[in-house]
Amino acid sequence: MHSGKRFGALEFAVWTRRSIYVLTILSAIPTVLYFLGWKFVSVPWQPIAILGTAVAFIVGFKNNASYSRLWEARQIYGAIINDSRSFGYILRDALSGKDPKKVKEMFHRHYAWLTALRFQLREPRTWENMGTAQYDEYSKKYEIPERLTKLDDELKNYLSESELQYILSKKNRATQLMASQSKELSEAYARGDINDFQWTQINQQLVKFTDDQGKAERIKNFPYPRNFSSITTYLLLLFILFVPFGLLKELDKLGEGTVLEGWTLWFNIPFSLMVTWCFHTLDSVGEASVNPFEGSPNDVPITQISRTIEIDMRDMLDEADLPPAITPKNNIVL
Repeated sequence: MHSGKRFGALEFAVWTRRSIYVLTILSAIPTVLYFLGWKFVSVPWQPIAILGTAVAFIVGFKNNASYSRLWEARQIYGAIINDSRSFGYILRDALSGKDPKKVKEMFHRHYAWLTALRFQLREPRTWENMGTAQYDEYSKKYEIPERLTKLDDELKNYLSESELQYILSKKNRATQLMASQSKELSEAYARGDINDFQWTQINQQLVKFTDDQGKAERIKNFPYPRNFSSITTYLLLLFILFVPFGLLKELDKLGEGTVLEGWTLWFNIPFSLMVTWCFHTLDSVGEASVNPFEGSPNDVPITQISRTIEIDMRDMLDEADLPPAITPKNNIVL
């Protein structure tokens, strides 16, 4: 997540520079051909304007859907924050007087669940963007914690060796950690360590965690529909290709009867670049938010949120040695 006021203008230009190079070339080719006498390459601008209207609608639709996916992902992790705090004090108050060691063990298992979940959500998918040059280059400005460490090493901080090996043998580690929590609670209930009301309360929290995990996995594993994504790309490409051809005649006429006659044609390059860059960048901005867990600077900061939850829960147990909060690097925090 970018935590600054805005992306800097130079920063934005550098991020889009590859598209600027390509768009400049695409604008220059018809301009040079027209200047050399190939007047027939000019096309009426009206059909292009109609195409541009269609592109504006579909790019706007995509950006709206992208923002919805991002905001839903943030709401999911907001719910995990609240549910974790509730789970922490309900569990502490129910078991601390009878088995404080078990409370600490279950707290640690919850930290392990948060860790396993964020590692699973950071796993790459074929439709995500972090592998492209544009995003890979920008990612050097910040750190993606899940790419710097291994899940095994992180879970060692929270689980016993036997439980660690058991969890690592499973496919969905986060799910199995929550199942282990349920098993521990069932055993505590069977021993009479918690009463019916406390059992119901704590069990409801586990159900909420499972629900939150499922919602996050749904966003992670179901991409923005490929049919909408593909038609947006194709229409945008057609619009970008035709804009420089549609402005040729209009800009050539602009200088008639003035000292600029014959030279205003070259305005086609900057004007076409400006129009096509706006549309292409709007699409790129939507694409940058459509996968809110992949690790881009616009994603939900699930690592920071997980650390905040751990600090809050450790504080509930009056632990003195709290882990440090995760702070932004170059205005980026994940």
